[in-house]
Amino acid sequence: MALKYRRAADHIAGYDTNEGVLKKAEELEAVDRGYSNLAEAVKEAELIILSTPLDFFQDTARNILPFIREDAVVTDTGSTKACIVERLEKVFSSRGSFVGGHPMTGSEKGGIEAADRYLFENAVYAITPTENTGKRAVTKVTLLAEIIGSRPIFLSPQEHDAVVAAVSHVPHIAASGLVLTLGELEKRHPCAPVLAAGGFRDTTRIAEADPKLWEQICFSNKIKVIEVLENYINNLNRIKKHLKENNRNDFREALAQAKEQRMKIPSKMKGILPSLFEIVVVVPDRPGVIGFLGTRLGSKGINIIDIEILRVREGEGGTIRLGFQSEEAREKAVEALKEENIFVRKL
Repeated sequence: MALKYRRAADHIAGYDTNEGVLKKAEELEAVDRGYSNLAEAVKEAELIILSTPLDFFQDTARNILPFIREDAVVTDTGSTKACIVERLEKVFSSRGSFVGGHPMTGSEKGGIEAADRYLFENAVYAITPTENTGKRAVTKVTLLAEIIGSRPIFLSPQEHDAVVAAVSHVPHIAASGLVLTLGELEKRHPCAPVLAAGGFRDTTRIAEADPKLWEQICFSNKIKVIEVLENYINNLNRIKKHLKENNRNDFREALAQAKEQRMKIPSKMKGILPSLFEIVVVVPDRPGVIGFLGTRLGSKGINIIDIEILRVREGEGGTIRLGFQSEEAREKAVEALKEENIFVRKL
């Protein structure tokens, strides 16, 4: 969708095993034509992007090999790189050219209905060439990343996997662990899920993602994931020890170190975990109030990327949560709504 929007390709072919998905992809203008025949989809392609679940990459690569152009460049969007790059470089050693890629942005939502042409804007796009990678292939995938609005960075497959284990894979496991903990708490305190709003909801949003997909991701990078998990558990145990020993100074120092490290994370670039900058607004109970909010913010060039009605009391009004993609957009929204005498609170 991003490529078509920028008119960056003469023809975009899409392959899927589901005819309904292909039809929807054509309707959304994600592809010019959808194919259920893999050979037909790839035979004239200059650039081929593999974006299946990780377990299917190698078989898919082998299946397309006899039908691709001699000069075709093949890349992928997999969240793990070392094992994928090693396998696919072998597959395409005699025909075509492969370079690993990972656009580091995403959502807990899946499927063609969740497609978003702006998903890659201002996101890091990791490109993982090796000594076997042709310069032309790297140049082509770099251009792809830039055209769709991403910022390419170049890492070895091994360095990539070490970093994403910490910033993507283990955070997903941690979010799942927090939700499992809430489930155990709910057995004793049924009100627990009701209280799990705000920060807890946002911290654990990624736990909604497809479990089968994350099983493949984590097991494909399990050595690095285990290393980071051990480090994470050590830090949790250290903080727990400060609590048990009533050591306020070291407890506070640990939190201060975490705060300092958190401040180093670039705030104006999207990463692998979706960011959300939120406000809560209190509005009167009248028809069209949500449309008014959208129109008012839209007139200021502010895009709402998430909306949730928190509570409504008939005749009195209610509260609505609005999410934005940047701190700047949130600040502009606060200012615009306060001009309309609407109560706004930042989360």
